[in-house]
Amino acid sequence: MTLAASCDATLRSRGLNSASLEKALVVVVMVDVASQPQGQDQLLPFYLLTPASTITTPTSAFSKAALTISLSRPPTTAPPEFLCLKWALKLANDICFEVLQVEKNYLAIANVSADKVRLCCLCRAMAEASRLIYSTSLVPCYRPTIQRTHHVGTHHRHLTVPPRRHHQIQCSVSAMEANNMIPWGCEIDSLENASALQRWLSQSGLPPQKMAIQRVDVGERGLVAFKNIRKGEKLLFVPPSLVITADSEWSCPEAGEVLKRNSVPDWPLLATYLISEASLMESSRWSNYISALPRQPYSLLYWTQAELDRYLEASQIRERAIERINNVIGTYNDLRLRVFSKHPDIFPEKVFNIESFKWSFGILFSRLVRLPSMDEKVALVPWADMLNHSCDVETFLDYDKTSKGIVFTTDRPYQPGEQVFISYGKKSNGELLLSYGFVPKEGANPRDSVELSLSLKKSDACYTDKLELLKKYGSSVSQCFPIQITGWPLELMAYAYLAVSPSSMREKFEEMAAAASNKTTSNKALKYPEIEEEALQFILDSCESSISKYNKFLQASGSLDLDVTSPKQLNRRLFLKQLAVDLCTSERRILFRAQYILRRKLRDMRAGELRALQIFNGFRNLFQ
Repeated sequence: MTLAASCDATLRSRGLNSASLEKALVVVVMVDVASQPQGQDQLLPFYLLTPASTITTPTSAFSKAALTISLSRPPTTAPPEFLCLKWALKLANDICFEVLQVEKNYLAIANVSADKVRLCCLCRAMAEASRLIYSTSLVPCYRPTIQRTHHVGTHHRHLTVPPRRHHQIQCSVSAMEANNMIPWGCEIDSLENASALQRWLSQSGLPPQKMAIQRVDVGERGLVAFKNIRKGEKLLFVPPSLVITADSEWSCPEAGEVLKRNSVPDWPLLATYLISEASLMESSRWSNYISALPRQPYSLLYWTQAELDRYLEASQIRERAIERINNVIGTYNDLRLRVFSKHPDIFPEKVFNIESFKWSFGILFSRLVRLPSMDEKVALVPWADMLNHSCDVETFLDYDKTSKGIVFTTDRPYQPGEQVFISYGKKSNGELLLSYGFVPKEGANPRDSVELSLSLKKSDACYTDKLELLKKYGSSVSQCFPIQITGWPLELMAYAYLAVSPSSMREKFEEMAAAASNKTTSNKALKYPEIEEEALQFILDSCESSISKYNKFLQASGSLDLDVTSPKQLNRRLFLKQLAVDLCTSERRILFRAQYILRRKLRDMRAGELRALQIFNGFRNLFQ
């Protein structure tokens, strides 16, 4: 079988579009070389970006070039298609394209032993990134050098690439529109920017830390203990001078004065503050912090309408995402009309536009914290916002009046090398995806829930009366109620009672509507035995209708066995789809549990009714 045939067959077996073979491909080439004088064979990885049209036979230019690579005589100038993977990733990220992370457990596809070449990964996801890399001047002359690192009993050689010079990007309309990306911040996994942030914070008053920034398995980067940390120990101690609040001093004082004169609330004020400081680049005292912020936060703000419709159609979180996006757009439009348009010299549109506001609000949604001991003030806390979330911890950030710093108290010990976590709050998987762009593993979040939508039936003779009462108490004809693995709220049962209640119970409608809207003074659950079976069946029907939507999406999606712990290096479409699959799987699991409980209750009720009827008939026959 030719190399092209192997690639084609594997793409088809993976359900990928064979048309991608006409585009560029990414492969990892493992070449056997005699790397040591002792003749010890090792496998040297090389990474190839090449048009698929060149992959025709095993003796193509691709395979020939691969076989000429040797550690004993490395090329001084390799052809432009040979790029170190790390550099390829960097280049692709710089031009705003996602790159699939290459690892040995991804899509192993072929073994061409005759050419001593093993293809470990083949992915259509890199097609566009590869094409753009070739078509731009970003591809440098590749001059690898050899570094020797000695370990006991082994010898390793590493290809190193000279660092690329970073040019400061000036904010411009063309740059922001062309890439749909703001020109500040960094890639989500950048340790260089995070390390620079730590140095600046230390120079600005941050006390010595027991944690350091590292790449981690959970999240792209996080704070890892390098000393023993006790349970109950206070950490961080970020001084208020290094915290961003609505009272922070502006580098452009005129901008702050204008917003405060217009009584702009804290959230949009902080969003504008971030953009203002970011646009000043190194002139802002927060430049090191902003440089360490992700250029594109992973919140649902960055999902397009088509992506939301396609991947989150089954989940009610889609409606909340659309609502949030519309709120951000509405907030920006309000500020543009009331403030920005009247002061274009202070708020130029090339800086203060909808893309920059989506970025700043994405940062706020994912990083802003409320500090109870500072009068519930909301704040951005540099360094503390490098902490990742765990569903297993309860600790949170707050201001410590004794040390006069922002701290958190550990609720478990940590050994050196362990990642340290805090809690982002008691949030469902959908809420975590909405604000932070990740979904915990199925079953890992004890506070996970799914929103079940219930609606009045328009065919109900009392539909108008029931609707008016729901509106009276602030509800609508369709209501969403959170269902957890442990059960559902009292309001859901009250709504179900209202939905199925006959006209003969009209005097109870208001009581049901008030309880369904949580506007009742009583904490007791409503009980209407005469319609309880109908109410449970009503909930079950809605539950099974939702399950069918999840089943339809998950069956269409198929299985995506991809690791999403490094999402920036995954193809965007696969990444978003995997997030949606993870969310829908966890939400469907809760619905399955609710379905089981409802069916069991109905079965028991009907079995009891049947038994009672049998007893009644027995007595009736006895006296006949």
